[in-house]
Amino acid sequence: MPELPEVEVVRRGLAAWVAGRSIESVRVLDPRSVRRHLLGPQDFAGQLEGALVLDAVRRGKYLWMPLAGPDDQPACPEYVPHTALLAHLGMSGQLLVEDAGQPVEKHLKVRLSLSEADGMPGELRFVDQRIFGGLAVVPLVPTHDGGPGGRSESPRPLVPAEVAHIARDPLDPLFDVDQFHARLRSRRTGIKRALLDQGLVSGIGNIYADEALWGAGLHYARPTDTLRRPETARLVGAVRDVMDRALEAGGTSFDSLYVNVNGASGYFSRSLDAYGRAGQPCRRCAAEGRAGVIVREQFMNRSSYRCTRCQPVPRNARW
Repeated sequence: MPELPEVEVVRRGLAAWVAGRSIESVRVLDPRSVRRHLLGPQDFAGQLEGALVLDAVRRGKYLWMPLAGPDDQPACPEYVPHTALLAHLGMSGQLLVEDAGQPVEKHLKVRLSLSEADGMPGELRFVDQRIFGGLAVVPLVPTHDGGPGGRSESPRPLVPAEVAHIARDPLDPLFDVDQFHARLRSRRTGIKRALLDQGLVSGIGNIYADEALWGAGLHYARPTDTLRRPETARLVGAVRDVMDRALEAGGTSFDSLYVNVNGASGYFSRSLDAYGRAGQPCRRCAAEGRAGVIVREQFMNRSSYRCTRCQPVPRNARW
């Protein structure tokens, strides 16, 4: 599943290739991919046709493109967009920018024709094999804290109503480490469960949780109410470090289905320290001349990877 760095790579592509262009026509090839648009495919297409894409915004793993209607005046300083095209990639969703004449992808679900722009492909395509993702036109509402809705090129204090409950992510300038620490301490759960709670901190999935916990030297079942402030700061620093490195590499791609808007997969998987390295020496321990080994363990119907030495099982572990 795409995680925050992958989605941010897609957002940057949309900002470069789609923002500032109008949607001229819409073809919904599979209604299941617009099921979150409750008024149906015809209304979905009708709300998009003629709309101008103003920007591409991300909060956590959610993407949205604020829209201006054909009769609006988005250049006016007081203009406030009221709707956005919301996208969630799910397990296998892709947003691809293609020339109209390019062959149709096997699992193409929605096809948007864009206004002409020099040197830019003419279509935005939503491709999704497993159909857990989808698109919808949704209303925008003010953010709870008055800050920008998410990472974007032109920050606005707006967020889709469906995303308002999603917490800010560790790369967001408004992410508050002290507030995050206080909320962690108030919970009685394991730290990895907390990291995967998108209402507490967004954008962290299974892979990056394991990598950040390895970087911070914390076991995934460490009780959150026992964390000290320096440990929380170390954990947030590890999350930011692994995500920054993944962004530089274009994201982590374990699934050949995941590609960005230009069809290129990420390659950060080659640099992982914990995830997927079961049975191999821990790189940190090896550098210190110690014998730590990465092990794979069952966790929440998925896998967790940790070092046997530098991430020992804590007392009062909360699984």
